[in-house]
Amino acid sequence: MKNSTLANAINQAWPRISVTSKLDGIRSWSLQALDTCPGSIESPGVLVDACKGCYATTGNYVFANVKAPREYNRTDWTRLDWCDNMVQELQRDEYFRWLDSGDLYSLALAEKVLEVMQRTPWVKHWLPTRMHKFPKFRQVLDQMKALDNVSVRFSADSITGEYILGLHGSVIGPSADTFQDHPGASLCRAYEHEGKCSGCRACWDKSIDLICYPAHGRKMAKVFMMKQA
Repeated sequence: MKNSTLANAINQAWPRISVTSKLDGIRSWSLQALDTCPGSIESPGVLVDACKGCYATTGNYVFANVKAPREYNRTDWTRLDWCDNMVQELQRDEYFRWLDSGDLYSLALAEKVLEVMQRTPWVKHWLPTRMHKFPKFRQVLDQMKALDNVSVRFSADSITGEYILGLHGSVIGPSADTFQDHPGASLCRAYEHEGKCSGCRACWDKSIDLICYPAHGRKMAKVFMMKQA
């Protein structure tokens, strides 16, 4: 009986991996949106425009069974053997996304994610983040960006297509036409394919400087309406 209890405890102490239909089955490790997103805050009580319409606060993301693994991961990563577990978990992955919701809210977490990236050179990692706003994170983010198998994309806060050339790796705009004059950019066309990547791997491609996402969803539409009012 004791051995069975111990085995259950060991099995429970393991990273919770998510699978989102948009990514063609590519897996991700995620946290609860906004709660772990200090870079989403423009001023006390006010989110940046891009985060006001966050997709990870609507739809399936509001269900308890979807929130549960993200809440679990928030404490699970602090385990001493978490990096070892993640490396083992990624043995068969070719592509991996970090944080389809949430962000690297802790420097210690960022350092562990870096270790996993370094120890899994066979995996192409994609990490979108706003933590570049905080100076103490820049060194670890620069180390990630220097890895051949990692694409770190600093997210712009705008929803009207503005971004800082040489800094931001992704930006949101009201439509595909917004991005016609963006140099070195790749337009996300997932929403021409029922919201799925459909084989596109541009977000993981380090040679592409900027990914442009046309805004979508009812919540984002409301953000645009409020901005125009």
